[in-house]
Amino acid sequence: MFRRTFWFTAGAAAGVWATTKVHSKLRQLTPESLAAQAANKALDAGHRLKDFALDVRDGMVQREAELGEALGLDAPVDGELPPQRATAALQGRPAGTRAIGHTYSHKGTTRNGDH
Repeated sequence: MFRRTFWFTAGAAAGVWATTKVHSKLRQLTPESLAAQAANKALDAGHRLKDFALDVRDGMVQREAELGEALGLDAPVDGELPPQRATAALQGRPAGTRAIGHTYSHKGTTRNGDH
């Protein structure tokens, strides 16, 4: 009698355990769960890509500094432009040139070709 009770209890426990495992796997395979898993993996990949890009940028700045030092250049390596280049870049023209559309008078004609 004791054997039958033991095997009945062991079978019932195994059945409950198997049913629980099957239901948890089925919940993982629902469309909502799959979408959430895909979104989480995409976020993780985005974070890894951002970290990689930041590492590349840091290495690039470091290498530019090394090359500038080796070549004796005093160029800024922190990504900032010198003041004259920064204002020219903001205005959309090369440094040392005048504003676009400015006319120069010379004997009644303008530089833009107007007569």
